[in-house]
Amino acid sequence: MYYLLYAVLWLVSLLPLRVLYVLSDGISFLVYHVFGYRRNVVLANLDLAFPEKTKSEKRKIARRFYRNLVDTFLETIKMITMPVRKIEKRVTINFDAMQETLASGKRVQIHLGHNFNWEWANAVAARQFQLPVIAVYMPISNKAVDRLFYRLRSRNGTILVRAHHMKEDFLPYRGTRYILGLVADQNPSWPPGALWFHFLGKPAPFVRGPAKHAIANDTAVIFGYIHKPRRGHYDLVLTRATLEPGQMTEEQLTEKFVHYLEQVIRQYPEMWLWSHRRWRHDWKPEYGPVIS
Repeated sequence: MYYLLYAVLWLVSLLPLRVLYVLSDGISFLVYHVFGYRRNVVLANLDLAFPEKTKSEKRKIARRFYRNLVDTFLETIKMITMPVRKIEKRVTINFDAMQETLASGKRVQIHLGHNFNWEWANAVAARQFQLPVIAVYMPISNKAVDRLFYRLRSRNGTILVRAHHMKEDFLPYRGTRYILGLVADQNPSWPPGALWFHFLGKPAPFVRGPAKHAIANDTAVIFGYIHKPRRGHYDLVLTRATLEPGQMTEEQLTEKFVHYLEQVIRQYPEMWLWSHRRWRHDWKPEYGPVIS
């Protein structure tokens, strides 16, 4: 199954990007208007996050989101045959925050949200950062697809550790310097153990892991997001959050990221993954306070 999948996608990856973007326009139209893939989820999330916007404005964001979603999927397929040096010409990274943080001699964590296109950003970061890049990933249930994505995500040097086996997979690197990439807006599997914040209009749970790891290992923290100045081009924007995580609590460090992420989403709403169920869990008093 893997080799059949790889062969089909390899052929697709041979198409020029300009052709893939024409395909993306058609596919995104079908996905949104005809098949309605998670359209109700997307529009409900936008209604919740942007009550001040008109229905027309929110549908415009939704259409742009679906185009970005399909663009990212096809750009990821393009990685099968696209040399990474060509991707590097299309992804820029502001290194100032990273250089200043590395000068401290500490290990580094980058906290990101689900912003497009994280696959291209990962490929470039693994080549250009000065320390080994470790990324926490969630294995895909389909084994053939998981094998393909594992190959694409790791072939430029990124070290992948499984989210549900992080302690075990991370053990060989604990005594080294590294840059750890974490998608920090993951939906926690156990809401009672999460940290709850007012996020885009409604209480939402956030995982404790990123802040907990930074504090326990005295790891400097950088916040990042991905911006799309034009189609097929991305900017990875990095901002130093703290060099001294031990001086903060898990709640304080996570709250800082939540506020940062909300500002980014409000600025570039079409770049966030609105199709995931960010608010699928309802807050209950026994979960503890909701932090503003």
